[in-house]
Amino acid sequence: MRILDARNNPEAVRQLIVRRWESNRPVEERAAEILGKVAKEGDAALLDYTRQYDCPGIDGIGLRVPDHDLENARSAVGRKFLKALREARKNIVRFHKNQLPKSWAVKKKGITLQQRFLPLDRVGIYVPGGKAAYPSTVLMNALPARIAGVREIVMVTPCNADGMIKPEVLAAAFESGVTEVYRIGGAQAIAALAFGTETIAPVDKITGPGNAYVAAAKKMVFGRVGIDMIAGPTEVVIVADATANPAFIAADLIAQAEHDESATPMVITFAPAIVQEIELQINLQLEDAPRRDIARKALDGQGVIVIVAGEKEAVEVVNDLAPEHLEIMVKHPRRCAALVSKAGSIFIGEWSTEALGDYVAGPNHTLPTLGTARFSSPLGVYDFMRFTNVIEISRRMHGKLGPHAEVLAEAEGLYGHAASLRIRRVKK
Repeated sequence: MRILDARNNPEAVRQLIVRRWESNRPVEERAAEILGKVAKEGDAALLDYTRQYDCPGIDGIGLRVPDHDLENARSAVGRKFLKALREARKNIVRFHKNQLPKSWAVKKKGITLQQRFLPLDRVGIYVPGGKAAYPSTVLMNALPARIAGVREIVMVTPCNADGMIKPEVLAAAFESGVTEVYRIGGAQAIAALAFGTETIAPVDKITGPGNAYVAAAKKMVFGRVGIDMIAGPTEVVIVADATANPAFIAADLIAQAEHDESATPMVITFAPAIVQEIELQINLQLEDAPRRDIARKALDGQGVIVIVAGEKEAVEVVNDLAPEHLEIMVKHPRRCAALVSKAGSIFIGEWSTEALGDYVAGPNHTLPTLGTARFSSPLGVYDFMRFTNVIEISRRMHGKLGPHAEVLAEAEGLYGHAASLRIRRVKK
């Protein structure tokens, strides 16, 4: 990990604070090509891409996973996994039920104003495959949609060379109320959800993380369908002082780094004495880490320890970074957390590990990355709903408000608007 001493040189962290989306033209061009082909050729293109990238024998299996495979997957995963999955489901449902908005109305003489909250009809959730299986991502995307009242939840996820999807992922789909599952991934899966094919009906919104091609495809189809966010590489920032346990810090950095080589693990500390111990613990713990090669590349490539003058300066850097995950391991963590205004999720104290948040704590783990927590929020029930304004005005109230509206309409040069108001006064 790089060491940046910002105590007398605030410019040293400028590169960490100035976040921008860097265009990857080859990825975007390829994603656009895939989108165009699926939009034009439908299932034929999906089968072609799946033969190329995932399963050569997909024609003999079919794109859709039979419903009974989801139910049968529960017996294939074992009781221990199923118990853990249901504990996670219980906590996620309990948390997200509190997000469910209620329709409301304001009434006074002659005017009634309402806002009605309604669920989306059909949504698509993308669940990554590749380097790992993510049943937790199924829960975090499908359960809020189910709570919102979405009737049709369509899951797409890459299969292996034999056309199989890990039973843990299928069991999670069954337990969270997914209604359709397709063994497709990449930009072609996003295209199928957005445009529809002979087999897959289009959706209203697409959620869930994916690789660079998935992110590029989601960006391109936005407008035709809704999307949750354009997710970048995952990241964690740990604020630590001299009371923090270096072994815990190292373990949490490795946990984040093992996602993929592009992950960003970071420490901000005002206790320089612990820096060396953190590095020692990282090297020690990596020796037996099953995904040590991936974690090491992320730690060497993007990992950084920033030394600042104090807690105030640490919080300033955090708010400028607006990280996806923020862990606070200081003597007074609640006080420090209260000063943070921009982060996807905040984990207070050394026992509030990010891994618990990823799986069973309850809040959603689909979070804004690359500094987008400045203006966006974690995935939630509200992402699967829309609201409609309802206006009812009496004749008498129209007579009262109409002249004011006419003045404003004419000021904008929209004389037809003004006339539509005036005619109701003239022809009583």
